[in-house]
Amino acid sequence: MKKKKCYQMLKKPEFAVSVFYFCSMTVSNFLQIEPVLPSQDIQRDVKWHEKYTGFQYKFGDDMYAGVERDGLYIHLQWHADTKEDPLLGGSVIKIFVKDIQPLFEEFVKRGTITKDKLRKNTPWGTHEFGFYDLNKNAIFVVQDV
Repeated sequence: MKKKKCYQMLKKPEFAVSVFYFCSMTVSNFLQIEPVLPSQDIQRDVKWHEKYTGFQYKFGDDMYAGVERDGLYIHLQWHADTKEDPLLGGSVIKIFVKDIQPLFEEFVKRGTITKDKLRKNTPWGTHEFGFYDLNKNAIFVVQDV
């Protein structure tokens, strides 16, 4: 349905709620987003994610791979860390969760973080903790409160 037609139908009270919902649902074709983090060693980093984040290897080779947990994917892309192909690092991803406490406890047990890393009731309305992978990419686990 074209945007103009959606707005015309919205003007009719008997259609407003259902048409608004339908129009909202058809505006975007986005399905999901998957971060691609730079990696200096794909096999090493897949093993690191399996041990420290619980994300498991799903596909790939020595140049590009994906790890998955609970339907969420992180992609890893190899870089030579040369002037022509810098590793860079410094990417940041945030993984939003319903309940941060069990994940926080799991990540402490895994040795990913220490007990002092959980920030509760941040000024921006979250509970969160974060850590760096082996390539200096920051990964935050966040719960909106």
